[in-house]
Amino acid sequence: MKKNMNKTTKNNFITYGMVIAIFVVVQILSSTGNLSRLLTGLLVPICVYIIASLSLNLVVGYSGELSLGHAGFMCVGAYSSALFSHVTSDVLPSVPRLILALLVGAAVAAVFGVLIGIPVLRLRGDYLAIVTLAFGEIIKNLINILYVGVDDKGLHVATSAANLKLDPGGKQIIKGALGVSGTATLYKDIKDYFFLIGVILVLVVLFIIQNLVNSGSGRAITSTRDNRIAAESIGINVTKNKLLAFTISAAIAGVAGVLYAHNLSMLKVSIFDYNMSITILVYVILGGMGNLRGSILATIVLYALPELLRGFSTYRMLIYAIVMITMMLFNWAPAARDFRSRIIEKIKGHVKEKEAA
Repeated sequence: MKKNMNKTTKNNFITYGMVIAIFVVVQILSSTGNLSRLLTGLLVPICVYIIASLSLNLVVGYSGELSLGHAGFMCVGAYSSALFSHVTSDVLPSVPRLILALLVGAAVAAVFGVLIGIPVLRLRGDYLAIVTLAFGEIIKNLINILYVGVDDKGLHVATSAANLKLDPGGKQIIKGALGVSGTATLYKDIKDYFFLIGVILVLVVLFIIQNLVNSGSGRAITSTRDNRIAAESIGINVTKNKLLAFTISAAIAGVAGVLYAHNLSMLKVSIFDYNMSITILVYVILGGMGNLRGSILATIVLYALPELLRGFSTYRMLIYAIVMITMMLFNWAPAARDFRSRIIEKIKGHVKEKEAA
């Protein structure tokens, strides 16, 4: 048991070390002027998508359920936190306001996760995917007609700008299809630290997911994925454990939405569409379901690659498709997996030989 725990801890620290190493390399490249403005602009969005893919991996990889509504949870977290930031912009300093905005976004997304999860997680397979997809589209369309403003009397909510009826001096925050503007300017004093904040959030998310997966609840979650009937036969509450994973996943997706919203000068609901959910799912599948390190690396490569290949014009998407196919084969083809296992065993053998010497 002690050996297993040490192995688990070692794997966790390898993942943390990988993230920190990537951060250090990026900082060195940035400080020496070897990081282009294009890549610098991609750093925070990459952190956003890493957080989102890690959260979806908890549902798809560990819980064994197919969810296509992750963009909806990101949308809820983004808009609720942006509203909070605007309302409290004159009251709280930037750092505590951002911390509270992250908590607000996570909490609101978690509430929606519970509300959706209770009826939905009794479904299986394609039915669950369809319902979560519908949730994402419903949220997007509801926020598309939502108008929120604030004045001395408090918050005003309406379905059109004319119905807000704000007092003179009032401020309209959410403007329907036009979204929310000016959120990033509220944090211009800490804007340069957003990549660091994103990396810290990635590490926190990794800590939460890894500790959950290795806990008793996490083992119950994976057991329901592997064999639902066997799990139920030994008294595991399948729905409860799946709801736990789904809610935590929704909360983490909300955190990704908060970081995304506060990095943009203009937040529009049209961003959080079906394609975003599919993109995150692609990162999870190509990185390996249940493989957190794989999700991180796949997100970095697949998000940055199209931008880095813009100079190739016509062949850009062809190269991108080839890379995706190669990653899929490397992660899932039996021959490739056997080859990886042999390489890992050889490396472990060399390490043991050196330790014995």
